[in-house]
Amino acid sequence: MERRVVISGCSGGGKSTLLEALRERGFSVVDEPGRRIVREQLASNGSALPWVDLAAFARAAISTAISDWKANAESEGWVFFDRGLVDAASALEHATGGRVLAERGRSYSYHRRVFLTPPWPEIYGRDEERQHGFEAATEEYARLLAAYPDLGYEVTVLPKTSVAERADFILRTLEADESSGD
Repeated sequence: MERRVVISGCSGGGKSTLLEALRERGFSVVDEPGRRIVREQLASNGSALPWVDLAAFARAAISTAISDWKANAESEGWVFFDRGLVDAASALEHATGGRVLAERGRSYSYHRRVFLTPPWPEIYGRDEERQHGFEAATEEYARLLAAYPDLGYEVTVLPKTSVAERADFILRTLEADESSGD
């Protein structure tokens, strides 16, 4: 059974906080490629930033996501990814209109169940690494909500509850999948 699990969804929907809670529970967590790239680009005055050159940013995110996927290929326990290759390929398609999602998304597969954080305006916030507004975040969410099922993933939208309750929900859902043989 594939043990690499993607937590994706709306920017500012609580993904990073949720993944930190899973890390604190002892699980392996892979930080979001996009935030790592933005930090690197800001530190080096680079231009592969989503608000400067979305296509270059998305290509860098694809490369990073593939490296992350490969680095965790042999993990025995659950590994939780803050976004993944599908997110990056979807962003590149959005930026260029090109078709890369199907090829890239199927070459590096994750656990069949993907968890998405829904738009949640009460907790959404901008920062140095997230400069887009809530409307752009919800548009991205809609693209991902379509992209994952198109690639055969089963999407589970996370409830708007506490971080601990969300973490429990994910672990219970994965345990149920495992016990049913999925």
